[in-house]
Amino acid sequence: MRAFVAVVEEGGLSAAARRLHVSQSALSQTVRSLERQLGVRLLVRDHTGARPTEAGRTLLDEARTLLARHDAMIATITGLPDEHAGSLCIGVPLEFPVDLLPPVLAELSAAHPQVTVNVRHSPSTAQLAELLAGELHVALVRDRPTDPRLDSVLAVEEAMGVILPAACAEEVAEAGDVPPTHPFSGASPRPPEPAGIRLHRLAGMSWVGFPRSDAPAWYDQVTATLRTHGITAVKLASGEDHPVTPEVKLAAVGTGRAFALASPGWARPLPEGLAWHPLIGAPLVRRTWAVWRAESRSRELAALIAALDITAV
Repeated sequence: MRAFVAVVEEGGLSAAARRLHVSQSALSQTVRSLERQLGVRLLVRDHTGARPTEAGRTLLDEARTLLARHDAMIATITGLPDEHAGSLCIGVPLEFPVDLLPPVLAELSAAHPQVTVNVRHSPSTAQLAELLAGELHVALVRDRPTDPRLDSVLAVEEAMGVILPAACAEEVAEAGDVPPTHPFSGASPRPPEPAGIRLHRLAGMSWVGFPRSDAPAWYDQVTATLRTHGITAVKLASGEDHPVTPEVKLAAVGTGRAFALASPGWARPLPEGLAWHPLIGAPLVRRTWAVWRAESRSRELAALIAALDITAV
Protein backbone atom coordinates (compact mmCIF):
# COMPACT_ATOMS: atom_id res chain seq x y z
CA MET A 1 0.00 0.00 0.00
CA ARG A 2 2.93 2.35 0.61
CA ALA A 3 4.08 1.61 -2.92
CA PHE A 4 0.61 2.37 -4.34
CA VAL A 5 0.31 5.63 -2.38
CA ALA A 6 3.76 6.72 -3.56
CA VAL A 7 2.87 6.09 -7.23
CA VAL A 8 -0.32 8.12 -6.96
CA GLU A 9 1.33 10.99 -5.08
CA GLU A 10 4.31 11.13 -7.46
CA GLY A 11 2.16 10.71 -10.57
CA GLY A 12 4.23 7.91 -12.03
CA LEU A 13 6.31 4.80 -11.40
CA SER A 14 9.74 6.29 -12.08
CA ALA A 15 9.35 9.15 -9.58
CA ALA A 16 7.83 6.82 -6.98
CA ALA A 17 10.69 4.34 -7.47
CA ARG A 18 13.22 7.12 -6.78
CA ARG A 19 11.30 8.13 -3.67
CA LEU A 20 11.21 4.56 -2.34
CA HIS A 21 14.78 3.74 -3.47
CA VAL A 22 13.72 0.69 -5.49
CA SER A 23 13.85 -0.18 -9.18
CA GLN A 24 10.90 0.78 -11.37
CA SER A 25 10.34 -2.85 -12.39
CA ALA A 26 10.26 -4.00 -8.75
CA LEU A 27 7.79 -1.25 -7.87
CA SER A 28 5.58 -2.14 -10.84
CA GLN A 29 5.59 -5.78 -9.72
CA THR A 30 4.58 -4.75 -6.18
CA VAL A 31 1.62 -2.70 -7.47
CA ARG A 32 0.51 -5.50 -9.80
CA SER A 33 0.65 -7.90 -6.86
CA LEU A 34 -1.64 -5.60 -4.86
CA GLU A 35 -4.06 -5.41 -7.79
CA ARG A 36 -4.14 -9.21 -8.02
CA GLN A 37 -4.79 -9.54 -4.30
CA LEU A 38 -7.69 -7.08 -4.43
CA GLY A 39 -9.01 -8.27 -7.78
CA VAL A 40 -9.38 -4.75 -9.19
CA ARG A 41 -7.37 -2.39 -11.38
CA LEU A 42 -5.96 0.44 -9.29
CA LEU A 43 -3.94 2.47 -11.79
CA VAL A 44 -4.21 3.63 -15.38
CA ARG A 45 -0.76 3.89 -16.97
CA ASP A 46 0.05 5.85 -20.11
CA HIS A 47 2.85 8.01 -21.55
CA THR A 48 2.02 10.82 -19.12
CA GLY A 49 2.42 8.68 -15.99
CA ALA A 50 -0.02 6.84 -13.76
CA ARG A 51 -3.34 7.92 -12.26
CA PRO A 52 -5.77 6.06 -10.00
CA THR A 53 -8.93 4.39 -11.24
CA GLU A 54 -12.17 4.84 -9.30
CA ALA A 55 -11.22 1.83 -7.18
CA GLY A 56 -7.74 3.34 -6.77
CA ARG A 57 -9.15 6.65 -5.52
CA THR A 58 -11.24 4.76 -2.97
CA LEU A 59 -8.23 2.78 -1.82
CA LEU A 60 -6.01 5.88 -1.63
CA ASP A 61 -7.96 7.48 1.21
CA GLU A 62 -8.29 4.19 3.06
CA ALA A 63 -4.61 3.38 2.57
CA ARG A 64 -3.42 6.74 3.88
CA THR A 65 -5.60 6.38 6.97
CA LEU A 66 -4.48 2.80 7.55
CA LEU A 67 -0.77 3.56 7.09
CA ALA A 68 -0.92 6.56 9.41
CA ARG A 69 -2.68 4.45 12.05
CA HIS A 70 -0.18 1.63 11.56
CA ASP A 71 2.82 3.93 11.97
CA ALA A 72 1.33 5.57 15.05
CA MET A 73 0.59 2.18 16.62
CA ILE A 74 4.12 0.90 15.99
CA ALA A 75 5.66 4.09 17.39
CA THR A 76 3.50 3.81 20.50
CA ILE A 77 4.28 0.13 21.09
CA THR A 78 8.01 0.33 20.48
CA GLY A 79 8.58 3.82 21.81
CA LEU A 80 10.74 4.48 18.76
CA PRO A 81 10.30 7.24 16.15
CA ASP A 82 9.85 6.24 12.52
CA GLU A 83 13.36 7.36 11.58
CA HIS A 84 14.99 5.05 14.14
CA ALA A 85 15.41 2.03 11.87
CA GLY A 86 18.89 1.54 10.46
CA SER A 87 20.17 -1.20 8.18
CA LEU A 88 19.82 -4.94 7.68
CA CYS A 89 22.68 -7.13 6.52
CA ILE A 90 21.79 -10.31 4.61
CA GLY A 91 24.14 -13.20 3.87
CA VAL A 92 23.65 -14.96 0.53
CA PRO A 93 25.25 -18.21 -0.70
CA LEU A 94 26.70 -18.75 -4.14
CA GLU A 95 24.19 -19.65 -6.88
CA PHE A 96 21.27 -18.07 -5.05
CA PRO A 97 18.21 -17.54 -7.33
CA VAL A 98 18.63 -14.11 -8.90
CA ASP A 99 14.88 -13.41 -9.04
CA LEU A 100 14.13 -14.01 -5.35
CA LEU A 101 15.57 -11.04 -3.47
CA PRO A 102 14.51 -8.07 -5.69
CA PRO A 103 10.72 -8.38 -5.04
CA VAL A 104 11.37 -9.21 -1.37
CA LEU A 105 13.54 -6.12 -0.92
CA ALA A 106 11.02 -4.00 -2.84
CA GLU A 107 8.27 -5.13 -0.47
CA LEU A 108 10.49 -4.35 2.52
CA SER A 109 11.43 -0.93 1.16
CA ALA A 110 7.79 -0.04 0.49
CA ALA A 111 6.83 -0.90 4.07
CA HIS A 112 10.00 0.51 5.70
CA PRO A 113 11.52 3.06 3.30
CA GLN A 114 14.00 4.23 5.96
CA VAL A 115 15.76 0.85 6.08
CA THR A 116 18.88 0.19 4.02
CA VAL A 117 19.84 -3.36 3.08
CA ASN A 118 23.35 -4.71 2.57
CA VAL A 119 23.94 -8.08 0.89
CA ARG A 120 27.15 -10.12 1.17
CA HIS A 121 28.07 -13.51 -0.31
CA SER A 122 29.62 -16.19 1.89
CA PRO A 123 29.36 -19.96 2.58
CA SER A 124 26.60 -21.26 4.85
CA THR A 125 28.89 -22.11 7.77
CA ALA A 126 30.55 -18.68 7.65
CA GLN A 127 27.16 -16.97 7.58
CA LEU A 128 25.99 -18.75 10.73
CA ALA A 129 29.15 -17.70 12.57
CA GLU A 130 28.65 -14.09 11.41
CA LEU A 131 24.98 -14.24 12.46
CA LEU A 132 25.86 -15.33 16.00
CA ALA A 133 28.59 -12.67 16.14
CA GLY A 134 26.05 -9.98 15.28
CA GLU A 135 27.59 -9.22 11.87
CA LEU A 136 24.53 -10.44 9.96
CA HIS A 137 20.81 -10.00 10.59
CA VAL A 138 19.65 -12.77 8.22
CA ALA A 139 21.60 -15.73 6.86
CA LEU A 140 20.43 -17.60 3.76
CA VAL A 141 22.00 -21.04 4.18
CA ARG A 142 21.79 -24.56 2.70
CA ASP A 143 21.77 -26.36 6.09
CA ARG A 144 18.98 -25.74 8.58
CA PRO A 145 20.65 -25.01 11.94
CA THR A 146 19.73 -26.83 15.16
CA ASP A 147 21.17 -24.15 17.45
CA PRO A 148 18.37 -23.06 19.86
CA ARG A 149 19.64 -19.48 19.63
CA LEU A 150 18.50 -19.36 15.99
CA ASP A 151 15.13 -19.48 14.24
CA SER A 152 14.59 -20.37 10.58
CA VAL A 153 12.04 -20.63 7.77
CA LEU A 154 12.23 -22.33 4.38
CA ALA A 155 12.97 -19.73 1.69
CA VAL A 156 13.77 -21.71 -1.50
CA GLU A 157 13.37 -25.24 -2.86
CA GLU A 158 15.16 -26.15 -6.10
CA ALA A 159 15.01 -29.50 -7.88
CA MET A 160 18.57 -29.84 -9.13
CA GLY A 161 19.58 -30.67 -12.68
CA VAL A 162 23.01 -31.35 -14.12
CA ILE A 163 25.48 -29.54 -16.36
CA LEU A 164 27.68 -31.86 -18.39
CA PRO A 165 29.48 -32.02 -21.74
CA ALA A 166 27.00 -32.10 -24.60
CA ALA A 167 28.62 -35.23 -25.99
CA CYS A 168 28.05 -37.06 -22.70
CA ALA A 169 24.49 -35.74 -22.52
CA GLU A 170 23.72 -37.30 -25.89
CA GLU A 171 24.74 -40.68 -24.47
CA VAL A 172 22.63 -40.59 -21.31
CA ALA A 173 19.72 -38.16 -21.83
CA GLU A 174 16.24 -39.59 -22.40
CA ALA A 175 13.54 -38.18 -24.62
CA GLY A 176 10.02 -37.67 -23.34
CA ASP A 177 8.67 -41.06 -24.39
CA VAL A 178 5.18 -42.34 -23.57
CA PRO A 179 5.43 -45.24 -21.09
CA PRO A 180 3.87 -48.47 -22.44
CA THR A 181 0.47 -49.53 -21.13
CA HIS A 182 -0.43 -53.21 -20.91
CA PRO A 183 -3.17 -53.88 -23.51
CA PHE A 184 -5.34 -55.81 -21.03
CA SER A 185 -4.87 -53.59 -18.01
CA GLY A 186 -7.84 -51.34 -18.78
CA ALA A 187 -5.79 -48.38 -17.55
CA SER A 188 -5.80 -45.05 -19.34
CA PRO A 189 -2.65 -44.19 -21.26
CA ARG A 190 -0.11 -42.51 -19.02
CA PRO A 191 1.30 -39.08 -19.87
CA PRO A 192 4.81 -38.81 -21.31
CA GLU A 193 7.65 -38.99 -18.84
CA PRO A 194 9.70 -35.81 -18.60
CA ALA A 195 12.78 -35.59 -20.77
CA GLY A 196 16.01 -35.50 -18.83
CA ILE A 197 18.64 -37.73 -17.27
CA ARG A 198 18.29 -40.49 -14.71
CA LEU A 199 20.92 -40.04 -12.04
CA HIS A 200 22.27 -43.59 -12.27
CA ARG A 201 23.17 -43.01 -15.93
CA LEU A 202 25.97 -40.71 -14.68
CA ALA A 203 27.81 -43.56 -12.96
CA GLY A 204 31.40 -43.53 -14.13
CA MET A 205 31.50 -39.72 -14.24
CA SER A 206 32.87 -37.40 -11.56
CA TRP A 207 30.76 -34.91 -9.64
CA VAL A 208 32.28 -31.42 -9.57
CA GLY A 209 31.46 -30.72 -5.93
CA PHE A 210 31.84 -27.95 -3.40
CA PRO A 211 33.89 -28.12 -0.17
CA ARG A 212 32.06 -29.98 2.59
CA SER A 213 32.94 -27.12 4.95
CA ASP A 214 30.55 -24.84 3.01
CA ALA A 215 27.39 -26.76 3.98
CA PRO A 216 28.15 -30.12 5.66
CA ALA A 217 24.59 -31.50 5.83
CA TRP A 218 23.79 -30.63 2.19
CA TYR A 219 27.14 -32.08 1.07
CA ASP A 220 26.46 -35.32 2.93
CA GLN A 221 22.97 -35.54 1.42
CA VAL A 222 24.33 -35.06 -2.09
CA THR A 223 27.15 -37.58 -1.76
CA ALA A 224 24.87 -40.18 -0.13
CA THR A 225 22.32 -39.85 -2.95
CA LEU A 226 25.05 -40.06 -5.58
CA ARG A 227 26.49 -43.21 -3.95
CA THR A 228 23.11 -44.94 -3.99
CA HIS A 229 23.05 -44.31 -7.75
CA GLY A 230 26.57 -45.67 -8.30
CA ILE A 231 28.43 -42.35 -8.41
CA THR A 232 31.42 -42.21 -6.06
CA ALA A 233 33.98 -39.93 -7.73
CA VAL A 234 34.13 -36.35 -6.41
CA LYS A 235 36.18 -33.69 -8.17
CA LEU A 236 36.93 -30.59 -6.06
CA ALA A 237 37.79 -27.94 -8.62
CA SER A 238 39.11 -25.32 -6.19
CA GLY A 239 40.47 -27.21 -3.17
CA GLU A 240 38.98 -27.96 0.23
CA ASP A 241 38.90 -24.41 1.56
CA HIS A 242 37.90 -22.34 -1.44
CA PRO A 243 34.37 -21.81 -2.78
CA VAL A 244 33.53 -23.26 -6.17
CA THR A 245 32.47 -20.27 -8.26
CA PRO A 246 30.31 -20.79 -11.37
CA GLU A 247 33.29 -20.05 -13.61
CA VAL A 248 35.44 -22.68 -11.87
CA LYS A 249 32.58 -25.19 -11.94
CA LEU A 250 32.03 -24.81 -15.69
CA ALA A 251 35.73 -25.03 -16.43
CA ALA A 252 36.00 -28.28 -14.44
CA VAL A 253 33.00 -29.82 -16.21
CA GLY A 254 34.48 -28.94 -19.58
CA THR A 255 37.69 -30.87 -18.94
CA GLY A 256 36.22 -34.34 -19.37
CA ARG A 257 33.70 -36.85 -18.08
CA ALA A 258 32.39 -34.76 -15.21
CA PHE A 259 29.10 -33.13 -14.24
CA ALA A 260 27.96 -30.40 -11.89
CA LEU A 261 24.66 -29.81 -10.16
CA ALA A 262 22.70 -26.70 -11.07
CA SER A 263 19.15 -25.49 -10.52
CA PRO A 264 16.66 -24.78 -13.34
CA GLY A 265 17.15 -21.08 -12.57
CA TRP A 266 20.82 -21.16 -13.60
CA ALA A 267 21.18 -17.59 -14.82
CA ARG A 268 24.38 -17.55 -16.87
CA PRO A 269 24.87 -18.73 -20.47
CA LEU A 270 26.67 -22.06 -20.76
CA PRO A 271 29.91 -22.26 -22.73
CA GLU A 272 29.77 -24.01 -26.07
CA GLY A 273 29.95 -27.75 -25.62
CA LEU A 274 28.09 -27.87 -22.28
CA ALA A 275 24.39 -28.60 -21.67
CA TRP A 276 21.95 -28.48 -18.75
CA HIS A 277 19.38 -31.24 -18.22
CA PRO A 278 16.84 -31.91 -15.45
CA LEU A 279 17.19 -35.03 -13.33
CA ILE A 280 14.21 -37.32 -13.82
CA GLY A 281 12.37 -37.93 -10.56
CA ALA A 282 14.02 -34.97 -8.77
CA PRO A 283 16.36 -37.10 -6.62
CA LEU A 284 18.17 -34.02 -5.30
CA VAL A 285 16.29 -31.00 -3.98
CA ARG A 286 18.37 -28.12 -2.64
CA ARG A 287 16.76 -26.08 0.13
CA THR A 288 17.80 -22.65 1.33
CA TRP A 289 16.78 -21.51 4.81
CA ALA A 290 16.40 -17.97 6.09
CA VAL A 291 17.93 -17.88 9.58
CA TRP A 292 17.98 -15.16 12.22
CA ARG A 293 18.69 -14.78 15.93
CA ALA A 294 15.71 -15.97 17.98
CA GLU A 295 16.05 -13.04 20.38
CA SER A 296 15.51 -10.44 17.64
CA ARG A 297 12.46 -8.18 18.00
CA SER A 298 13.04 -5.94 14.96
CA ARG A 299 9.85 -5.26 13.03
CA GLU A 300 11.86 -4.62 9.87
CA LEU A 301 13.53 -8.01 10.23
CA ALA A 302 10.13 -9.61 10.85
CA ALA A 303 8.82 -8.09 7.60
CA LEU A 304 11.83 -9.43 5.71
CA ILE A 305 11.42 -12.92 7.13
CA ALA A 306 7.69 -12.95 6.34
CA ALA A 307 8.48 -12.06 2.71
CA LEU A 308 11.09 -14.84 2.48
CA ASP A 309 8.95 -17.58 4.07
CA ILE A 310 7.62 -19.69 1.17
CA THR A 311 5.47 -21.75 3.54
CA ALA A 312 3.44 -18.60 4.25
CA VAL A 313 2.47 -18.17 0.58
